[in-house]
Amino acid sequence: MTVTDTLTPDASALRLALTQVDPARRRKDRFMRGLIYAAFVLAMIPLVSLIWSVLANGLGRFDLYFLTHSMRNVYGGMDAGGVYHALLGTLLITGLAALISVPIGILTAVYLVEYGSGALARSVTFFVDVMTGIPSIVAGLFAFSLFYLVVGPDSRSGFVGAVALSVLMIPIVIRSTEEMLRLVPNELREASLALGVPKWLTIIRVVLRTAVAGITTGVMIAIARVIGETAPLLITVGATDSINRDPFEGNMMTLPVYVYRQYAAGLVPCTPGDAACIPTINYDRAWSAALVLILVVMLLNLVARGVSRWFAPKTRA
Repeated sequence: MTVTDTLTPDASALRLALTQVDPARRRKDRFMRGLIYAAFVLAMIPLVSLIWSVLANGLGRFDLYFLTHSMRNVYGGMDAGGVYHALLGTLLITGLAALISVPIGILTAVYLVEYGSGALARSVTFFVDVMTGIPSIVAGLFAFSLFYLVVGPDSRSGFVGAVALSVLMIPIVIRSTEEMLRLVPNELREASLALGVPKWLTIIRVVLRTAVAGITTGVMIAIARVIGETAPLLITVGATDSINRDPFEGNMMTLPVYVYRQYAAGLVPCTPGDAACIPTINYDRAWSAALVLILVVMLLNLVARGVSRWFAPKTRA
């Protein structure tokens, strides 16, 4: 008989011990397990209901035409118009916001974790906490006022909207990156420094590379947080029915604003007998645009998972 045999209980003895558990404890265990399952079901009901509603109402007009055409020269209840200009504007503005927010957020988190101490670090942490609770409309007003003072009345553009979204993204990126960096074991830093690697290179090659999966997830959470914002984009970007590929000049359309405008337009007053007029065309476009927005967020999350797996440290079996 080995030492392992003496320490490992026999299966029959284990089953006997389990049957001798206090009945009150077993009832409590079953009760708590039931509560957990019930909480899971309650949490899934709104999500499943939302997805079902968007699919049921949005698949009707979701096709290649809808994805490749804009709303230019579309009026009334015409069976025409698409979401291409809004999809393009969303991708451009969100991409610019990510280019602004991600470097600032990651560098700030690195400072707080690796270098920060004293009054400056405490002040940065305090202002990050304050920025986390800023309403989106305030971020839009800030960006619009800033560029109004610098550029003038004609300051609406995709770049201004990207600055407004970056105000909302930066604290989320900082907080998520900071938590991921704190999870990196200090032993890795000490081993790298003991080999004579400079601290800045240790942060880049060891710390950030170890935490890249969590950082990528945090960035995607920040993007998902702002990609559906409507109020700041209405103020800073405006709206247009035409395609605008220049984020530094002119109004642009985004998916959230497109959904809002289409749904706010309501039913179309069609004349009796007009077969070419669809009374619910605005609602149909709004639901299909909402489906496009959900699919964009899902696609970005899949890309983020692939990036995190690609850059995550490889372990040998």
